[in-house]
Amino acid sequence: MAIIDPGHAAKQLVYERVFRAATLTAAVLVLLILGGVAVSLIRGAWPALKHFGFSFVTREIWNPVTDEYGALAPIYGTVVTSLIAMLLAVPTGFGIALFLTELCPPLLKRPIGVAVELLAAVPSIIFGIWGLFVLAPLLQRHVQPWLIEHAHPIPGIGKLFMGPPFGIGIFTAGIVLAIMVLPFIAATMRDVFDTVPPMLKESGYGLGATKWEVIWNVVVPHSRVGVVGGIMLGLGRALGETMAVTFVIGNAHRISTSLLAPGTTISSAIANEFTEAVGDLYTSSLIALGLLLFLITFTVIAAAQWMLRRLERRSVA
Repeated sequence: MAIIDPGHAAKQLVYERVFRAATLTAAVLVLLILGGVAVSLIRGAWPALKHFGFSFVTREIWNPVTDEYGALAPIYGTVVTSLIAMLLAVPTGFGIALFLTELCPPLLKRPIGVAVELLAAVPSIIFGIWGLFVLAPLLQRHVQPWLIEHAHPIPGIGKLFMGPPFGIGIFTAGIVLAIMVLPFIAATMRDVFDTVPPMLKESGYGLGATKWEVIWNVVVPHSRVGVVGGIMLGLGRALGETMAVTFVIGNAHRISTSLLAPGTTISSAIANEFTEAVGDLYTSSLIALGLLLFLITFTVIAAAQWMLRRLERRSVA
């Protein structure tokens, strides 16, 4: 029968209490930092919010000369570029993850997986330079003229591809964002698909299911919570991207129905103008843009958490 040393037990109890206090401190510190960021943004944005009121969110004008500011154009650009990025990156990332986990030959699985992970390590400014000097001219000469010509007769779609082919613009920014968030989405989905127990897939094959039926009816339902989490991770990355978007979006404070036209986002507007902001109202308006981006990102994360909890409850039920 083992004898418990009272001194050793007391020492372990102290260690446990210290460890618990340290982890609690770290968790509370995160909340304090988040609250401090929110308070700082609110204090900095208050002069602009007090001066313009709710019209700050609904106005398109942005004129530093007359001190007239509105956040509608940056909000529009942020949302639209992120949606374009997700429309392009989610199906592609989903396909990459399924190929690596279910269809890829063993010889290619590791090289492709490493390449996807290395793509996430490329600095955003490199994507911006590549987008400006390589992607934008390519789109201007070949892709955008084709879209303008062939999409024009389609009702509803034609308005999205009107005007001259600038090369830079919201559409180009969306493509660059899609490339940037693709490795995060693909890597997350791949890791989630790898957690599916082999027994479940083998059971499907034993019942005569095809590869596609096993993927769609076994792999995807079992890992849908992680899939949604990966999508939301990519969306959060797209909403806050700054430098790459600044290079290729055109930085124009206006709203256009055409995706080929220049625009702006909240992060690119702040990056472009904060060092040149003269006057308290101008600076406060830029901080108010940061507050709006904070709220948008927080709302997206909260919605993702709510959605994940609903999916978990359904899977348990």
